[in-house]
Amino acid sequence: MPLHPQVEAFRKKRVALNLAPNSQVSPEQARENSRVWRAAIPADQESVGEITDRTIPGPAGDLPIRIYRPTTQGPHPLVMLFHGGGWLIGDLDHEDPSSRRMCNQVDAVVVSVDYRLAPETRFPGAPEDCYAATVWAVEHADELGVDASNVAVTGTSAGGNLTAVVAQMARDRGGPNIKHQVLFCPVIDYDFDRPSYQEHGD
Repeated sequence: MPLHPQVEAFRKKRVALNLAPNSQVSPEQARENSRVWRAAIPADQESVGEITDRTIPGPAGDLPIRIYRPTTQGPHPLVMLFHGGGWLIGDLDHEDPSSRRMCNQVDAVVVSVDYRLAPETRFPGAPEDCYAATVWAVEHADELGVDASNVAVTGTSAGGNLTAVVAQMARDRGGPNIKHQVLFCPVIDYDFDRPSYQEHGD
């Protein structure tokens, strides 16, 4: 099955950058490569009502978050967003374009979480950060202008994994109540023998 033309164009741009695979470089170089890649593929920066960077108390100290507010009057739904990047790369800028788009299209307050990365932080550091941020956001619903009964969690790739894990943590720990989870191409198993891996793995 051929790749979609948009995906093929995306792949060719990636190849032209000649960046070494993350498995062959240090974590620091992998993160730098990610920044180079983002700069080479600029994304639309949709306007939203307000964007605020701040830190909140996390399991191991200050935890950076970015809050996206729509232009409409609240209270709004709350969407907790966990970025992708294989638990190794990614930050608040990683999902900025999609956070803006989600804020506008869903008419929700989006809280993007800059969880601690591997290998410096071992499991379960990342899910504990994401869960703590979700608890904080629900407890500060009035400050955020959100409806604490209308909470969603979402993420891409590794962030999709964290989305599912945070939903299970909330279930097992007695809250907060999560109404929706939206997983984009989530890492939810480790079977590399599937046809898509075999055909497109490189």
